Amino acid sequence: MAERSFHKEVQQLTIEQGETFRGEGILAITKALLENGVGYVAGYQGSPISHLMDVLADAQEILAELGVHFEASASEATAAATLAASVHYPIRGAVTFKSTVGTNVASDALANLASGGVTGGALIIVGEDYGEGSSIMQERSHAFAMKSSIWLLDPRPDLPSIVKAVGDGFKLSEASNSPVMLQVRIRSCHLLGEFTAGQNKRPETTVKDALENPQRDYNRIVLPPSSFLHEQEKVSKRLPAAVDYIRENKLNEFFGPAESRVGIVCQGGMYNAVIRALQRLGLANVCGDSDIALYVLNVTYPLVDDEFLEFANSRASVLVVEEGHPEYIEQALRAMLHKNGSATRLSGKGTFPVAGELTGQVMLDSLRQYLLENAPDLMPPQARSPNAPQPEVDAALAQALPARPPGFCIGCPERPIFAATKMVESELGPHHIASDIGCHLFSINAPFDIGATTMGYGLGPASASAFNDNAANRRSISFLGDGGFWHNGLTSSIGNAVFNNNDGVIIIVDNYYSAATGGQDILSSRASNQSKSTNHTIKEAVQGMGVQWVRQIDRTYDVGKVQATLREALTTEQTGPKVIIASSECMLNRQRRLKPLVAESLSEGKRVARTRFGVDEDICTGDHACIRLSGCPSLSVKTLDDPLRDDPVASIDNNCVGCGNCGEVADAAVLCPSFYQADVISNPGWLERTASQLRARLITALQNRRDKRRLVFDETALDL
Repeated sequence: MAERSFHKEVQQLTIEQGETFRGEGILAITKALLENGVGYVAGYQGSPISHLMDVLADAQEILAELGVHFEASASEATAAATLAASVHYPIRGAVTFKSTVGTNVASDALANLASGGVTGGALIIVGEDYGEGSSIMQERSHAFAMKSSIWLLDPRPDLPSIVKAVGDGFKLSEASNSPVMLQVRIRSCHLLGEFTAGQNKRPETTVKDALENPQRDYNRIVLPPSSFLHEQEKVSKRLPAAVDYIRENKLNEFFGPAESRVGIVCQGGMYNAVIRALQRLGLANVCGDSDIALYVLNVTYPLVDDEFLEFANSRASVLVVEEGHPEYIEQALRAMLHKNGSATRLSGKGTFPVAGELTGQVMLDSLRQYLLENAPDLMPPQARSPNAPQPEVDAALAQALPARPPGFCIGCPERPIFAATKMVESELGPHHIASDIGCHLFSINAPFDIGATTMGYGLGPASASAFNDNAANRRSISFLGDGGFWHNGLTSSIGNAVFNNNDGVIIIVDNYYSAATGGQDILSSRASNQSKSTNHTIKEAVQGMGVQWVRQIDRTYDVGKVQATLREALTTEQTGPKVIIASSECMLNRQRRLKPLVAESLSEGKRVARTRFGVDEDICTGDHACIRLSGCPSLSVKTLDDPLRDDPVASIDNNCVGCGNCGEVADAAVLCPSFYQADVISNPGWLERTASQLRARLITALQNRRDKRRLVFDETALDL
């Protein structure tokens, strides 16, 4: 079950040539693949291209009608290796994954692919996850493209440009016998727009055709002596062919007046931000017509020397707009100017921050600084004056906002696992805890503050492997999720622990899906999947790798059981890896699955029961220990009207999904018994209605009886 369904949107993929396509960038990319005769597509989900995988999954019937093969790959390495089909056969293939982490995982396959080269067009669509909204370390795909001679496209963020880039990528790949990387940033993936559609094409050669007519070109196999020749071929044949194609087909674009004495060179993905900043400076109109000459690099590697020099040599100064560090493009352009003996001044980092996302404000401030220094006369007076009035900013908005680190969702079944871990540590003392990529990584934040490292998807236990000392008095604890387990953890973490007789404790957080990437099905998903094989248990896989000590917990909300199992793992005399599989369905996916069923039942007048939890204000002591061991967003505090109670008490708001974690934690930690459970019943039967009426009458009678016994002071007597 993915985060959202695209069953309706994918019908746009069937529109005919000349019709107007409207939709998201990811949907436009899929349409472009079909229009360019792609033969196969594979990939692994991850922001910001998770939805692209979801679109492809929902469009499988449309793909099959055209003879296009689609696979959801086990990892990015699997996806990249799929492009081997384009090495010997004239089949166009595309794969997609998150960059740069996905590119790192796929590096072995990509390096071999780039060494031998391709016959059919090979397109690698990478979702560039860079900037403050990113969930990963800050790196760029550019370095990988350069080191492996994979050509890198970075199209302008609008649907026609993105669609054109897909076609250009295939053609450039075939013209130079090299794989091509298409970089799409998060704004490109999710922007809305339209373009004039082309006709979908069946692949000229399908995977079926290739299977029935096998081919083999020894020169494309990465094996000595061919592998020694590949490096020379990249430089002497493929690179010149790529540069010629880029120049002749005008893949890069020029905008603005040719006679402008200053110019801006920008990555294609930065074009919209540049134009918006120029608009705010009064140097571009709402249609994007610029008063400054622009050289837009829709291909950021390789660069075309004579194309850039022609743009730069006629200008006194040129600014390079390049997001991220290091400044690969700026370095290359400086080298071109130096070799050519050009007098043109080049600005880049320094005017722009050395590292970091080029947000709207950063772009505006940097362009203003550059133009004031190099072409102040081009700027309107109001933008040129140092005393220009600044827009007023509300005082409250100007204040620094408190940090809002990511956290677990309401009702997340992973929260009780970490509450239990904290309680075990309070008994046995602190342990070295290794974290992993996935939702469970949120445990590093308050209130749990658990985890010391994270080294990669499925590598949590591997990152604790150095702490394998049987003479120590404590064992390491490591976490990994079910998605990471199937991606890389089964061999790199579990297999490694078995082989080296690692004595640590490994907790596999099984929430039935690859939840952090949008809730896609995986091998151990419980739901049946029409096109994939599911219901393969993690326990059997772990035992198959040779783990002897395995415990399965089928309800993580049982905090006491999780606590007891972890304590047993940390104290048992048995050596070797201790694996705990803690399973409960991801609450987000559970709600997505159940809400339509509940709505249908309500519309049909059927009985529906919904569990809610609350806090008895008369019992709650207000010490908030339950919050410190839970952290659920629905568990908050509120101030009572009682003047004798100054401290706010715990309170559960209407976002509660009835998981029961708060009460379980309070019980396991022996906290105050202030939590209660209530069942809200819609469309009750006559017996339930009668029982409810009787309970209400009894409660009213008891309340009246209590009120009669209450001591009441006469206000008039008090006044006297």
